[in-house]
Amino acid sequence: MKKTSLPENAYRELREGEEYQPIMSADTVPAEATPYSVTMGIIMAIIFSAAAAFLGLKVGQVFEAAIPIAIIAVGLGGLHKGKSMLGQNVIIQSIGATSGVIVAGAIFTLPALYILGLEAHFYQVFLSSLLGGILGIVLLIPFRKYFVKQMHGKYPFPEATATTEVLVSGEKGGKQTIVLALAGLIGGLYDFAVSTFGAWAESISTKMMAWGVAVADKFKVELSLNTGATLLGLGYIIGLKYAVIITAGSCLVWFVIVPLVGYASAEAAVMSATDLFVAYGRPIGIGGIAMAGLIGIIRQAGIIKDAAKLAVNELGGKKSAAVEARTERDITMKTILSIIIATLVATLVFFQFGVLGNWMQTVVALLIVFVISFLFTTVAANAIAIVGSNPVSGMTLMTLILSSLVLVSIGLNGTIGMTAALIIGGVVCTALSMAGGFITDLKIGYWLGTTPAVQQKWKFLGTIVSAATVAGVMIILNKTYGFTGENALAAPQANAMAAVIRPLMEGGQTPWVLYFSGAILALVLTWIGVPALAFSLGMFIPMSLNAPLVVGGLIAWYVSSRSKDEALNKARFDRGTLIASGFIAGGALMGVVSAILKFAGVELFAADWAASNAAQWVALAMYIAIMVYFTVHTMKAKKEE
Repeated sequence: MKKTSLPENAYRELREGEEYQPIMSADTVPAEATPYSVTMGIIMAIIFSAAAAFLGLKVGQVFEAAIPIAIIAVGLGGLHKGKSMLGQNVIIQSIGATSGVIVAGAIFTLPALYILGLEAHFYQVFLSSLLGGILGIVLLIPFRKYFVKQMHGKYPFPEATATTEVLVSGEKGGKQTIVLALAGLIGGLYDFAVSTFGAWAESISTKMMAWGVAVADKFKVELSLNTGATLLGLGYIIGLKYAVIITAGSCLVWFVIVPLVGYASAEAAVMSATDLFVAYGRPIGIGGIAMAGLIGIIRQAGIIKDAAKLAVNELGGKKSAAVEARTERDITMKTILSIIIATLVATLVFFQFGVLGNWMQTVVALLIVFVISFLFTTVAANAIAIVGSNPVSGMTLMTLILSSLVLVSIGLNGTIGMTAALIIGGVVCTALSMAGGFITDLKIGYWLGTTPAVQQKWKFLGTIVSAATVAGVMIILNKTYGFTGENALAAPQANAMAAVIRPLMEGGQTPWVLYFSGAILALVLTWIGVPALAFSLGMFIPMSLNAPLVVGGLIAWYVSSRSKDEALNKARFDRGTLIASGFIAGGALMGVVSAILKFAGVELFAADWAASNAAQWVALAMYIAIMVYFTVHTMKAKKEE
C-alpha cells in the first residue's frame, strides 16, 4: 500500500534508537527529475523571478516562492491521474523556488549601484547572482545531514513545514486536502483584501488610540502588530518558545533602547519611534546577528572539521565501506570541491576583467567573498530553520562594512570602491540567501524521501535561469521606473546599502558603537543560555512583524494543551499545522497575484482609507475573527486524524 501521510515523528525529536522513515522509502525509485518536472521547474523559475523582483523592489518584501510553486505543482499534478507525482513535484518546487533566493540576493544590493549614480551592466548582475548562487549551493551541501537529520525535530523549519504539508496533501487527497484548501482560501483572500484593496489596515498600533499617540510622541513607546494571516500561521509553526525569544529582541529595542535614546538626546527627541529603531535599534541587531553567527561558527567547528575530513578522504581515494541509502546520497565531495574551485576561478576572472582591473585588489575581493560566504552559510541556514526568515540583509550590511574597510585599506575608494564593494556584497548576499533557501528544499526532501543528489544537481539549473531573469528584469525596471526620484521603485534594502557604503568610501560616520553593543549583547545572551541569533533577529526585524509570531505561538500552545489525552492534543496540533500552512500558502499565492496586478498597473488600493484610524479598528476586528476561526477549527480535530 502506498504511503501518503507523514510519519508520527516527522516534527518531533527522535527517541533513543528511533529512525525517521520518509513517505518515499529508501528502497523505492520514485520518478523525480523527468522532462515534465524539469520543464515546469524552469517555467516557474522564470515567472516567479520576474514577479518577486518587481514586488521586492516596489515594497522591499520578497515573497517565498516555494509554497505557491508547490500549490501549482500539486494542481497540475492532479491532471496525471493514477501517477505518483510527489517526487516530481519536489523537483518542480526545488528548481522554481530558486527564483526567490536569487532575487533577494540581487535586489537587496545591486540597485544601490543605480542609486549611487553608478552603472550596472547585465553581465555584472547576472554573474554576481549566478556565482553567488552556485557558491551557496556547494557550501551548504556538506552541512545537509547536520541540519536536516541530526537536528531533526529541534528546529521548526516553518516554510519547509508549510510546503511539505501542501505536497503531502496533494498526494493524499481527502479530508486533509479540504482542510488545507479551505485555510488557504480564507488566508489568501484575507491577505489579498489588505494588500490589493486596502480593505483594512495592514498593521495596528497603540497609536490608533489617543493615549497611544501621546505616549509615542512623548516617550517614543509604540506597540505595533501586523494583522496578516500569513504571519499568524508562521507564528503557529515556529512555536511559542522561539516566538517569545524573537519578540523579546523587539521588546528590548522598542520599549527600552528607543525610549532611552529619545529621552537622552535632544536631536533624537524630534524623531519618531520608527526612525529611532532604524537609526539605533537595527544597527545593534546587525552587530548581534554578526556575533551570533561567529558563535555559531565556533560551535559548529566539529561539523566543519568533519566536512573537511570527508573531502580529504575522498581526494585521497578513500571511500566509506557502507553504501549510502538513496535518501542519504549527496553529490560527491570531489564534485563539490571541483565546482567550488571552478566558481572561484570564474569569480576571479569576473572581478579582474569586469570590475577592478587590479590583481591584488581582485585577490583580496575574492578572499572576502569566499571567507564570509563559507563562514556565514551555516548562520543563514540556522536562521531559516528557526524563523523562516533569512537575515541576509543584515549579514550583507556587515559584509559591505567589512569589505569596504578592507578595500579602503588597500587604496580602493570612491566610485570604483563603491562598485566593487556592492558587487562583492551581491555575490555574498546571493550565496547566503541561497544557503538559507536551499536548506528548506533539502528538509522538504528529507521529510518526503527525495534523493538529495537529484535536488542538488538540478538546483544549478534553477540558479542559471533565475540569475538571467532577474538581471534582465532589474535593468528593465530601472529604465521604466528608476530607483531614485518621484514615482521611482522604493528598493528599501538597496537604499540602506547605499546609505551605509557612501560614508565608508567617501568619508563619514559609521555606527561602530552600536554594532559593538549588539555583539556584546549576543555574547551575554549566549552565556546565560538564550539563543542569540533568534533574539538578534528580533532586534533587526520590525516589531510589527515579530509580535504576530507570539499570537500564533500562543494558539499553538493553547490547542495542544487543553486535553489530558496527549493523542488528542497531538491531533489538534497537527490539524493546526495544516491550517497554518494553508494561511502561509494562501497568503504567498495571493501575494503573487497582487504583484502581477501591480506590475500591470492595476491600481485598486484605497490608500486614504487604509491609512485611517477607522481602518485599524476594522483590522483589529478582522484579526480577532481569523484567530477565532483558527482556534475553533483546530480544536475540532479527532484522534483518528
